[in-house]
Amino acid sequence: MKKILLISIIGLSIFLTACSNSDNVLDKFYKKVENLNSYYVKGELEIVNSEESYLYDVEVSYAKDDLFKVSLKNQTNNHEQIILKNEEGVFVLTPSLNKSFKFQSEWPYNNSQIYLLQTIMKDIKNDSDKEVKESDNGYVVTSKVQYSNNHELVKQNVYFNKDGDITNVNVINDNNIVFMKMNFKEIKYDHNFDDKYFALEENMQTTELDETSSEINEIIYPMYLPTNTFLSNQSKVSTEDGERVILTFSGDNSFMLVQENVKASKELETTSVYGEPCLIGDSIGVLSDSSATWMNNGIEYYIVGENLSEDELVSIASSISVMPIGK
Repeated sequence: MKKILLISIIGLSIFLTACSNSDNVLDKFYKKVENLNSYYVKGELEIVNSEESYLYDVEVSYAKDDLFKVSLKNQTNNHEQIILKNEEGVFVLTPSLNKSFKFQSEWPYNNSQIYLLQTIMKDIKNDSDKEVKESDNGYVVTSKVQYSNNHELVKQNVYFNKDGDITNVNVINDNNIVFMKMNFKEIKYDHNFDDKYFALEENMQTTELDETSSEINEIIYPMYLPTNTFLSNQSKVSTEDGERVILTFSGDNSFMLVQENVKASKELETTSVYGEPCLIGDSIGVLSDSSATWMNNGIEYYIVGENLSEDELVSIASSISVMPIGK
């Protein structure tokens, strides 16, 4: 009896110690994020889309009063886009084209963000059912996430070292299939930024302008279509920059897809839009209730369909970015 009691006490002691250590790690993380004035993150983001995988070099900068800058550089074509939040609003910048979208948005707090410490912390704290497990190098915290444009993404696994610093984040579905991976290679707390670091004009000068305009040599069709939806018409017209292709799809979930040439603007061009920044394929675009807009390889794409859900819009758009195919 005494032996059984001793084993029970030892087991309880180990359990309580493990719980205490995991609580300490999360407390350290919470305190770091809630009390910092700024930070700088460097890492690598992988987006898994069907059988394709996109890799980005990521740099994240934050300064108090909600100043954010997220640079995503595609490792395949070195194409850079920037999500910027400053006193003037929220922007998605394409420096090589000298173009930007301006949003009236609550970004980044209205959705989960795999590369921002604040939103990762928010998801963990808001989940009363989160799971904390000890690993070889630290702890793994599993919590719910909120990606409003992709309801298949339901959980995140956040990996911490024993100092309470994030090392990796995986976003997964109900079947534990990984759709996004973020590897945090470097985190600098209370990092100093100069006065113009978060200014729009300053960030549009990060790369040389792309003076070329890609031709639409062949029409690109989406690889995914909603049920009972089909191509009913297509046309091509000339524009100042090249060509515009208009595809009309009819059926239960009708929509229109427009593709046209785009080239760098000589003057900074900012377009005000309604919607939210969204990763579409390998580009950051604009997603609204019934439309999606993005640029890829010198082509601007626009989808509009009043009967389409946001999930369907993103699925159609992402299938265009996977692989150009003929009809």
